[in-house]
Amino acid sequence: MLEGASRSGKTFAGIDFIILLDNLYPKSDIIIVRETYNSFKTTLYSDFNRRLPQWLIPSPFEGVSERGAFWLPKGSKVSLMGADNPAKYHGAGSDFFFINEAIDVPQTVFDQLEQRCRRFWWLDYNPKVTDHWIYNQVCHRPDVRMLRTTWLDGTGVSEGERAKILSYEPTEANYKAGTVNEYMWKVYGLGERAAMEGLIFPDVTWIDKFPDDVELISYGLDFGYTQDPTALVKIGRNGMNLFLQKLIYVPIDNANLLTETIRQVAPDMRFVYCDSADPGMISALRARQINAVVAKKYPGSIKDGIDILKRFKLHIVRDRDFRKEQENYKYKYIGGIALNEPEDKFNHCWDATRYGVQQQFRV
Repeated sequence: MLEGASRSGKTFAGIDFIILLDNLYPKSDIIIVRETYNSFKTTLYSDFNRRLPQWLIPSPFEGVSERGAFWLPKGSKVSLMGADNPAKYHGAGSDFFFINEAIDVPQTVFDQLEQRCRRFWWLDYNPKVTDHWIYNQVCHRPDVRMLRTTWLDGTGVSEGERAKILSYEPTEANYKAGTVNEYMWKVYGLGERAAMEGLIFPDVTWIDKFPDDVELISYGLDFGYTQDPTALVKIGRNGMNLFLQKLIYVPIDNANLLTETIRQVAPDMRFVYCDSADPGMISALRARQINAVVAKKYPGSIKDGIDILKRFKLHIVRDRDFRKEQENYKYKYIGGIALNEPEDKFNHCWDATRYGVQQQFRV
């Protein structure tokens, strides 16, 4: 178990260990897992490109846009799998497996991989939450060992990276500069477990797919045109359980393109509750046979919508954009005192969800 701060060398250590395993156990089956397969392209591809040549091993990712597996010099096969594709990891046997950024991967994936692992496994992660299945189900096992690291343990940390991490530290100079962030310093500077203070929805359950047997269905749409994304969320209800799935999360300022996209991702949608801020776009959608319903806004409607959502148990289909919003949507603070008012950011999926829930699922 590698638990630690940003730039502490966890991923490079994992790559080095894979090379060592290839030498000690030639022709092994090694699996690397991340939250999604696509996330390999922006992270581990470049890490392998940097690290393998330092071991005089040609990188299989140099100039390659996509690769699901590669072989090391002693014949070991390394397979890359996303936790968002159950068909891949269900039934996948291995000699060794490595879950990179394991905080973002569900326990079901770990359980499936572990029961088919012939030798051993390891995980790495930033401890960016205080409660997790890793802490509760894995860390205290007698057969598990843990190594905690910080950026001071890493090699090759650039001056820019070092300065950014140090800017979070609660020092007098950083307070004057306005860069202090105690959560970021604890997690990414010190490698300590922490949860961002003031999160509006700290407790959600991440699921692999939207269930087929929900009792009620609604949709919410929050418009975004340039910097902000247009967010479409599918909402299902079973009793006091809400099931949420992001369907669109990209800026769209063209009614024809938005209509086409909605029809692709939600072909069975009968109506959608929309942000009232753009009556022109709502009229344009209606003209294109999208049953767009104006979500009523009134003084206190945001607080009211959040209060309604808090009455439900939230289940969210695993998604990077929605996860980012869940981990960053928080209440405003003034002088260290939390206000009963959310910050106006990281809220596009949440606003879309509010529209759909407030109008149809009031409790």
